[in-house]
Amino acid sequence: MKNQSYKQVKRMTPAMRIIHWVNALCMIGAVATGLYIGHPYYATFIADGAVDKYVMAWNRYGHFIIAIIFDVTSILIAYLYFFSRFEKPYKKLIPNAQNLREFGAVVVNLITLNRVKKFDSAHVDSFNSVYFTLFHLLLVWMLFTGLQLYVHSFTAGTSSIGGWWPAFLHIATDWTIWASGGTIMDVRLSHHASMWWILAWILFHVYYQVWRTIFWKEGDIGIVISGTKFVKEDALS
Repeated sequence: MKNQSYKQVKRMTPAMRIIHWVNALCMIGAVATGLYIGHPYYATFIADGAVDKYVMAWNRYGHFIIAIIFDVTSILIAYLYFFSRFEKPYKKLIPNAQNLREFGAVVVNLITLNRVKKFDSAHVDSFNSVYFTLFHLLLVWMLFTGLQLYVHSFTAGTSSIGGWWPAFLHIATDWTIWASGGTIMDVRLSHHASMWWILAWILFHVYYQVWRTIFWKEGDIGIVISGTKFVKEDALS
């Protein structure tokens, strides 16, 4: 039997891996604090059995800091989509004949459990590009709706740094009220529902990476750690 040779292919830069794991850790923190803000599910006690009244404040503070980190990573991801020297994912989003064929081929490969594989798996494919773009769009929606809920708490129209901050947030996020249904409660429900869509996205993302690792035998699960995978030599020719 002829031994199959593999070639190591670079798939993620160190910056991309750092952003990935920062987002993963922040997602855990955002879900934990967000669920508490919506429906407090624990309490901490201080001296003499009294409940710590600042638990909600700390959860809101943590949620806000995580949102800021997401803002920064979202800007970095948007920049890398178009100007990365490593790869430009936006090219895979263009609905041309080649990308549409590749998208369909990846879907067929997934449905048929790897019985039909007519695309190059050495680099990012159009299916994964579209899938990750949906995640980033959901994340952006979460950020805008979250900031709208945040500015809604400034009932006096001012903040500790002046009235310009709430005014700016209103200009940037008031459209989410209309887009959600017309009320601030609609924004709150949309923000909460989007969290479940993101969690569903994450479940399929993890499943698909494990699926690819098992069926393709190219070490895809290790990409987010080492930045590389292994592809059969004949697949590259």
